[in-house]
Amino acid sequence: MPTLPPAGMPDPVNEPHRLRRVAESFGVDAERYDRTRPPYPDTLVRRIAATAPGPDLLDVGIGTGTAARQFRAVGCRLLGVEPDPRMADFARRGGIEVEVARFEEWEPAGRTFDAVVAGQAWHWVDAVVGARKAARVLRPGGRLAAFWNVARPPAEVARAFAAVYERLAPEALVARAYRPEASAGHGYPTLVDRAADGMRQAGAFGEPERWQVDWECAYTRDAWLDQLPTQGDHGGLSPQVLARVLAGVGEALDALGGGFTMSYTAVAVTAARTAA
Repeated sequence: MPTLPPAGMPDPVNEPHRLRRVAESFGVDAERYDRTRPPYPDTLVRRIAATAPGPDLLDVGIGTGTAARQFRAVGCRLLGVEPDPRMADFARRGGIEVEVARFEEWEPAGRTFDAVVAGQAWHWVDAVVGARKAARVLRPGGRLAAFWNVARPPAEVARAFAAVYERLAPEALVARAYRPEASAGHGYPTLVDRAADGMRQAGAFGEPERWQVDWECAYTRDAWLDQLPTQGDHGGLSPQVLARVLAGVGEALDALGGGFTMSYTAVAVTAARTAA
């Protein structure tokens, strides 16, 4: 049975936008985050850009600018909104304009856009409030697109990782993703459903669509351990526990041959703004 969050703590699947401690932990090492987190399939980026009525995009939760750089490469102009000033500073170094605020509280000052996008970030936004805010700043026909990379490790890798987390950090939120009862893409179907329901409740969008692109990434032992501290609530582990987790995962990967291939599905939920 999955570990429940402590009393008074928001449900990490149904109320992730209330987990501010986790949401604001990624900027501790923005350079590592940018270096190790995977990009998004070009086919998905191009499809979102092509179905917007113009090139002006607002990137919500822009982070270090991973998706923003991909959209810029296909001809889009971007403004980012990011609650973590450390992540915002990193994105700015890449030449992207970023304003520091939570999206729900951000002031658009009359500006409008052809698309509002959010890569690996919309679950940190209240789905209904965020969709209504997006509708306010979208031009008629503009597109709201929230998308995630959903990771599915091979079964033997998931079992090996589960053993490490159960032994060293059983209360960590990430531990539940590797448990046998967790389905592939644990938690993400709920996040996608929440995003779609928010768009419907906003009352300003057509029926949401779901797009997905399957892809793979091969990880060496060192590459996976480099990325691991940027995932989930690893940033909330004590340095001692994190060091033990990294050592345990490293030993597990050594036993599996020194690396593995992760299957990813990039999942987008998207809808067009109806005419006012």
